[in-house]
Amino acid sequence: MPEEHYDIQKFLKLRKLTRAIADLLRGQLSDYIATLTPMLRPRSIFGEYIQGGAKESVRGADKAFLQLQRLYTTVVNAKPYNLLTELRAPIQLESATVELTPLEYSHVVSSDGGSKTIAVTSPLKWALTYSGFSLAKLQDLLADRNRMNEETHRFVLHHTALHVVLNSHPGLPRLLEALRFPVSSERFPAFGELPIACISSSVSTLRPSDDLIIESTEISGRDAFEEVVNLDDLRNLEDPLKAQLMEIARSQGEDLAVGS
Repeated sequence: MPEEHYDIQKFLKLRKLTRAIADLLRGQLSDYIATLTPMLRPRSIFGEYIQGGAKESVRGADKAFLQLQRLYTTVVNAKPYNLLTELRAPIQLESATVELTPLEYSHVVSSDGGSKTIAVTSPLKWALTYSGFSLAKLQDLLADRNRMNEETHRFVLHHTALHVVLNSHPGLPRLLEALRFPVSSERFPAFGELPIACISSSVSTLRPSDDLIIESTEISGRDAFEEVVNLDDLRNLEDPLKAQLMEIARSQGEDLAVGS
């Protein structure tokens, strides 16, 4: 973001625009995810490996559970979890619905010769988790020195299970990408090797200079900040399907230039 063009007044106006865009896009994405929820239910992939309920024979469940076992062990045996345990069937997955929360991260800014940590939100990028197992709750759990091993197990299990479920439906990420919501699996230092399912908008956001962040937090009185929409992404927004079809037409010798 070119800082000379964004004083605090311009920034506040841009943040209002960002929130309006985020409300619209999150509403659309929530509708899509609600429609796709049956595909994201653990039992549809792990079948009889799930504890409780009717026994369901699911094709590929053995392979999916083996993948889950390996991933779970890799994550849970390392920092910051350090649980020397193995995953055994049947597994108990308490949540079968998913939720979206804007992605947050910490950013250190310098102020008056010192520094402080700001909680920064990316309003057009969301973490997809099973309900009740958000990243904020996981972060609180890891900060608790008296946490129970069973609670840590539950969080790691639900996140690794969702990762395997998503990988078992390769068409689902392609569908969301076609709808301008690309899916990714990301790892963050605070959560070790735990894969976090993230969904982004095709319109990104930017974090401006630390000076502007400090000024904004002083106005709000909170050590929290929201990134703002990348206006260049809005200007350059394209239709991927149109681009693909135009390329096919050009490869067949058709000139579809306007006025031709």
